[in-house]
Amino acid sequence: MKGVILAGGTGSRLHPLTRITNKHLLPIYDRPMISYAIEALVTSGVGEIMLVTGGTHAGEFLRLLGSGQSFGIDRLSYAYQEKAGGIAEALGLAEKFVSGDRCVVLLADNVFERSIRPCVEAFIRQERGARVVLSKETDQEHLRNLGVAQFDGNQRIERIIEKPERPPSEFAVTGIYFYDPTVWRVLPELKPSGRGELEITDVNNWYLTEGLMEYDVLDGFWGDAGESIDAYYAVNDFIRAHRGHKDKDA
Repeated sequence: MKGVILAGGTGSRLHPLTRITNKHLLPIYDRPMISYAIEALVTSGVGEIMLVTGGTHAGEFLRLLGSGQSFGIDRLSYAYQEKAGGIAEALGLAEKFVSGDRCVVLLADNVFERSIRPCVEAFIRQERGARVVLSKETDQEHLRNLGVAQFDGNQRIERIIEKPERPPSEFAVTGIYFYDPTVWRVLPELKPSGRGELEITDVNNWYLTEGLMEYDVLDGFWGDAGESIDAYYAVNDFIRAHRGHKDKDA
């Protein structure tokens, strides 16, 4: 299985911090944000990774990561997204890298307390299709700003609804997605959304319509550090308290 880390976007929700660098290079506690995404994949057994980025600060990733070997990556490739066209468009740049294999896609501003290895292993066992990772969120106001899973009577996801006025459940879709090679047939069929981007939720809902989507619920903390300034500092606070405590014990 190959890993794809998406680290593009303009970072407008974190202005003015992102006027001088890509948001995924901002510090989270004691290291750059991007390092948490890399750690999540490497510790789950994914050693071949492509980083997709864009904008005027793309070269900084190469300067930081180099070949990736010092971060535990077996093989690191890079792709450049010419313009902000959405997560699904960015994923499309990784087709040749994935080359018919399965892939796990991780948004680089998502930070998790628990290992995603069980999710990776579950997808390896899954015969075909796609898989998403959910996190329970009880704050209804926060759910209105997320993608939320709507379940049927058999606890299968019927649909994923983006920014629902009335959230259909307390389970938000995190920024981890697993796809079989069918995804490369789905991506070219997508139509731009109202904001002119190709949406990853449309990809996921295609798999749901075909009955080819499974899911995991990941316990523990999950934070999207790129969601807002408040979310960015909430992730910082959690990591500082969690890792800082570990450092003192070491």
